[in-house]
Amino acid sequence: MIADQLILDKKATKSKYEDDKKSEKPIRSVAKALSWRVIGTLDTLVVSYILTGEMAVAASIASVDFLTKMVLYFFHERIWNGIKWGK
Repeated sequence: MIADQLILDKKATKSKYEDDKKSEKPIRSVAKALSWRVIGTLDTLVVSYILTGEMAVAASIASVDFLTKMVLYFFHERIWNGIKWGK
């Protein structure tokens, strides 16, 4: 497998690189933010419930956490998408 990757001709490598360096569309960042926040919010809900023992308080904390961190993640992704380092 590794040998196959090393033997690739320059044209195939260049084409693959060109595909990789294109930036993501904002809708992809939104989808990634939503999927990650669902996981993160479930974690926050469980931890909040363990610490408070009250589902209403845990749900309130998780709701605020979901909204604020989703917005922060979206902007974080968009900023990193504009950075050419590592592409």
